[in-house]
Order: sequence, then C-alpha cells, then structure tokens
Amino acid sequence: MTAIIISVALMVVGVALDQISKYLVVINMELYESVDVIPGIFRFTYIQNRGAAFGSMADNRWLFMVLSTVAIVAILVYLFWKRPSNKLVLASITLIVSGGIGNMIDRISLGYVIDFLDFCAFPNLWMWVFNVADAFVCIGAGLLALWMILDTVREYKAEKAAKLSSSTEEAHTGEDNE
Repeated sequence: MTAIIISVALMVVGVALDQISKYLVVINMELYESVDVIPGIFRFTYIQNRGAAFGSMADNRWLFMVLSTVAIVAILVYLFWKRPSNKLVLASITLIVSGGIGNMIDRISLGYVIDFLDFCAFPNLWMWVFNVADAFVCIGAGLLALWMILDTVREYKAEKAAKLSSSTEEAHTGEDNE
C-alpha cells in the first residue's frame, strides 16, 4: 500500500509540475511567440492545442474529456484494485495519470491545452509542439510497453525452464525404473 501512496503523491507532483510550467509560459510569453533555449535545436513556442496528440482532431474537446476521464478512472481503479508492486508498472501508471490529469485541467478550464516544448532541430521530421503532460504520457506509455516486453520474455524463459526441468526429471525417473 505504501507504493500506491507514493505513486499518488508523485501524480500530484507531476500535475503540479505540468501546471506550473504552463502558467510560467502563459505569463511570460505571447501566443505563438518562440524563445530559443538551444538555438537551432530547442525552443519554447507558446501555442494553444485544441486537438488531441499533435493537434489532431481539433475542436473535439468533449470527446477528449470523456475519453481521458474514462482512461484515468480505469487506470486508477486498476491501481487501487490490483495494487501492482512492479516499480516499472507503478512508474508508468504514475506518469500516464499525471499527464492525463494535467491536460484534462487545461481542457476543462481553458478549452484547449497549452503546449510549449518545441524541438526544432529536424523541422522536416519533427514539427510538433508539446508540453510536460504530453511527455509524461509518452514516457509512461513507453515504460509500460517496456514492462510488457520484459514480462513476456520472463514468462517465456520460465516456461522454457519448467519444460526443461520436467523433461530432465522424466529422464531421471526413467533411469531409476530400469
């Protein structure tokens, strides 16, 4: 249960980091203004995203709010019902929920999501602006995918070892009967 409490506390911290970063952008920048952080590589560009990932499906605010709410509630139910102890699963859940709530706050209070992280080094490859919440969701999803891969490999190795062990026992049992 302690891990769950820590996870929830970190969710609160994650949401706070997201909201503070967005607030700082809004009070210090004009809409569509860009400020170089690392010239030619990274800048802050203040935009208002009315869509989903990378601005897709613009002006579907209520759809995103409903889907996000369902996903966040489902993940939290899983967290409290299953109480996963795997640290990778807990980290991924913490990041995904933090990001989901951070962007949900924007959608409810503003009608759009504030984006400002702009990697501009490869404009033909990457042209999207995002925020801390988006980064949390993507990193969390990546960690969850990593856990799924590692868990599948672990299960495969355990099954293989069990088969090898049972075939070895059968071979030894057959020798003892002779």
